[in-house]
Amino acid sequence: MGKQLKLVVITGMSGAGKTVAVQSFEDLGYFCIDNMPPTLLPKFWELVRESGKIDKVALVIDLRSRAFYDEIIEMLRNLGSDGLIDAKILFLDASDEELVARYKETRRSHPLAMEGRLMDGIKLERDLLKDIKLKAQLVVDTSKLTPRQLREEIFHNFDVSKSSSFHVEILSFGFKYGLPIDADIVMDVRFLPNPYYIASLKNKTGLDQSVYDYVMDSDKTTIFYQQFMTLLRNIIPGYKKEGKTSLTIAIGCTGGQHRSVALAERIGKALDEDYPVRISHRDVKKRKETSNRS
Repeated sequence: MGKQLKLVVITGMSGAGKTVAVQSFEDLGYFCIDNMPPTLLPKFWELVRESGKIDKVALVIDLRSRAFYDEIIEMLRNLGSDGLIDAKILFLDASDEELVARYKETRRSHPLAMEGRLMDGIKLERDLLKDIKLKAQLVVDTSKLTPRQLREEIFHNFDVSKSSSFHVEILSFGFKYGLPIDADIVMDVRFLPNPYYIASLKNKTGLDQSVYDYVMDSDKTTIFYQQFMTLLRNIIPGYKKEGKTSLTIAIGCTGGQHRSVALAERIGKALDEDYPVRISHRDVKKRKETSNRS
């Protein structure tokens, strides 16, 4: 038997959090589809299995009719009959009072309310969904959950890797080329001794050992590094707890080739002991490219 493929059907009450749910599944690496007709599901799954590149799919199903949900249940039963597909239904619910409050806040109209009262639409939808709710493997009441808490609930139940998807991006850059717009934390290290003014180091980068040693041998660098690492180790867990899947820390110097590169390398390797880390150097080749064009 080949690798078992994962299929999650996300459904439930309108306003109960399906948008947050599908975004969470995307962050978990699921291939997400919104409102695929159930009759197309077998053909789609056949293509997925033939490609061999997708092993996790989240399918969002909104209300249509009772027959629509009956069709989905039958399709899931057929898909799982060969044991190659692990199909689950995630049902998102919320109290009538909370749904009314959410609709009032967003000023949306309920899809089943038509010209009637909001509560009429909610009651009709609840009746429509009662059978599929009974068949769901997981029912989550989002009445008192924040989006972050709903996200954590989904990660807890569907993160098949059993490891955190949170990772840290360490980026060096040069202020002369502009700030990185996607950075969460920006640190300016232009106060450190600059290897650019040392003739033997000027045309090298922080990736060269001689430049790295020059930057790190400074007492200013030692104090800064120790204090900045203490700060990062204290605050990164907070970013993770708030539901972020990545944190981008940008280290900048004048040209993005000496000090910022060396510090980014050292900080990245230190944080790699606790988190998945990717180190990149945005401007490390900029001066060389400019020189070649002149």
